Amino acid sequence: MQNFSSPLTPTERIVKIIRDKTLAIMKKGVSFLVTVALMALASSLASASDPSPLQDTCVAIAEPENAVFVNGKFCKNPNLTKAEDFFYSGLDKPGNISNPVGSAVTTVNVAQIAGLNTLGISAVRIDYAPYGQNPPHTHPRATEILTVLEGTLLVGFVTSNPENRLFTKVLNKGDVFVFPIGLIHFQFNIGHTNAVAIAGLSSQNPGVITIANAVFGSDPAIDPDFLARAFQLEKNVVDYLQSRFWYANN
Repeated sequence: MQNFSSPLTPTERIVKIIRDKTLAIMKKGVSFLVTVALMALASSLASASDPSPLQDTCVAIAEPENAVFVNGKFCKNPNLTKAEDFFYSGLDKPGNISNPVGSAVTTVNVAQIAGLNTLGISAVRIDYAPYGQNPPHTHPRATEILTVLEGTLLVGFVTSNPENRLFTKVLNKGDVFVFPIGLIHFQFNIGHTNAVAIAGLSSQNPGVITIANAVFGSDPAIDPDFLARAFQLEKNVVDYLQSRFWYANN
């Protein structure tokens, strides 16, 4: 009978290879600890977002003094959890768009809602002045799904090397667009009026790296001779860019 099963994804192929190697190792009598380590590696490769919670809630609390650093936040005693731990008020208020980039990002992550700890999700509101932009940036730990509430936005993202393909779309009210995790993306208000968007992100703490700010506004500064060669620019151009104030809209 012909097999019509779907081809394995890259992650599934990796997991299969590790599983097969693990079985081969077990047959040769190698220690149980090696087997466990290989299976743990397979599990980590199959996970691409925040770790799953091991209890109903894990409301974040301030780190105890001299505490061991953890990947996330310490948890409040569940018996002390209250509704306010899962609540935020103010996303209806527009951000201040009177700035060099003409946009403002209002963040709602684990720092604003402690109950988001371990849940792998957060949100932002983005306000845009006419012709304002959310400059090219990445979220190292999250995919983003954006919905336009008001106005018209030109949005896009660029894939990784070597293709560097640009995917771009004009969005109107009610339109939705996805920016894959880690890829450089942007939004530009091409309308004559203010625009507003809401976005969800697949991490309690997505992080943001604004490309120009990171490259030309780092502290301390990256060597200008290096940047001149890397970007194929004259050194005086790099010196000028590094002398600028790079505004962060978030």
